[in-house]
Amino acid sequence: MSKVRTMEEMPLSRFHFKMFTYSGGSAFLDGYIIGIIGVALSVIQSRFDMSLTIMGLLGTATLVGMFFGGLIGGYLTDLIGRKKMFLIDMIVMLVVSVLQFFANDPTQLIILRFILGIAVGADYPIAGALMAEFSPKKNRGGLLGGINSLWYVGYASSFLVGYFMLSIGDTSWRWMLASSAVPVFLLLIARLNMPESPRWLASKGREKEANAIVQKIFGDNVVMSTEPTTKVKTTFLDIFRNGNGKWTFFVSFFWSLQLIPTFGIGTYIPEILAQFGFTNGKVEYLGSAILNIIYLVGLIPFLYLVEKWGRRPTIIWPFLISSIALFILGATSGSNMSFVFVFTLFVIYGIFNNAMGMHEWIYPNELFPTHIRGTAVGFSTAITRAASAISTFLFPTILANYGLATTLYICGGLFFIGFLLTLFMAPETKNMSLAESSSINKGTLGTESFGVRKNG
Repeated sequence: MSKVRTMEEMPLSRFHFKMFTYSGGSAFLDGYIIGIIGVALSVIQSRFDMSLTIMGLLGTATLVGMFFGGLIGGYLTDLIGRKKMFLIDMIVMLVVSVLQFFANDPTQLIILRFILGIAVGADYPIAGALMAEFSPKKNRGGLLGGINSLWYVGYASSFLVGYFMLSIGDTSWRWMLASSAVPVFLLLIARLNMPESPRWLASKGREKEANAIVQKIFGDNVVMSTEPTTKVKTTFLDIFRNGNGKWTFFVSFFWSLQLIPTFGIGTYIPEILAQFGFTNGKVEYLGSAILNIIYLVGLIPFLYLVEKWGRRPTIIWPFLISSIALFILGATSGSNMSFVFVFTLFVIYGIFNNAMGMHEWIYPNELFPTHIRGTAVGFSTAITRAASAISTFLFPTILANYGLATTLYICGGLFFIGFLLTLFMAPETKNMSLAESSSINKGTLGTESFGVRKNG
């Protein structure tokens, strides 16, 4: 008789990569939707003669929407299921993406970008929870971290699309913003065939359905878990109770410290490159795309190292290295530095920034039990997007009034605070089951999937 195995013990398979595609689409869309506004703004500004305030609102509307999307979407994900929320989210995203084409003034665009942000924010907790709950424990870090790489694929793609669409003329911004409808539609069709999370089903008392899905995917000798199952009610406040509060603080704080400089610099990278003296037609937009492609390639070794070395070293040292790179860029911003020098420092900053960024998908999904996993990730997404929205709104004003050097010093300082935070707080979850990783520093080891603890 074949030995009974659990989902977490199964080797990587075609199914896991299919789930990676479903989940990674969320990060791709986030990067694409946020990135495309950076190129579109250059056309919209001349079309509507916008003030810095309106520009800031357009740049941050999606992030503000993500605040509400994370809070609402994460909780609903734990209440009604991963798959159902995935599909609802895609339909909203598709409709709003198309409506952007018909906007007649900046106010309409701000409203539409806000609604789009709600949908994007809701997609984060769904995607991460689904990937974590299907992943083998030996490959979970790489799979979750790899989702973050697709953010850069989406971000780089947006600049490439925007670069080529600039030739359309005054209406190019309409096509740029509406272009997100294409990947949204493709992802919606793909997600129609995805399964519901067995762990979520079991947490709602539907263990028979859960094991049926597991055996259909992996075979008759595979079960979801060997732990006892108990139905658990999802309560929002549980992310602050039973030892979860510490990790809610840690995840929200390190994620914010990583994203504030990332969104500030990323949204206005063409303007930053221009201030370094690299202005030649549309070259700053092409340069932005190339930078992000390099960032993506640079992440690949870290997807291996996060399983080889562990979570701690692959988040602590990237915070420090990115900080140093931005401090040097700030110190040399007033000098006539060569393109190679500036470009190299931006590459160093971006690669290590991407390395720490992959933990935004790893830690939140490993440190919380299934019945509140979506809620916790959604809450963290909301906090980080609120912080990012404020920074993106203020970034052009700081850049205009205080100069590039001060702006880069501030960003470098935030990364250094992140280095100190992770040095003292980041846990090691390498090779742990979800039951083990969600029970760190909580006194007892429990069945993470169902919020149940065993004594001893």
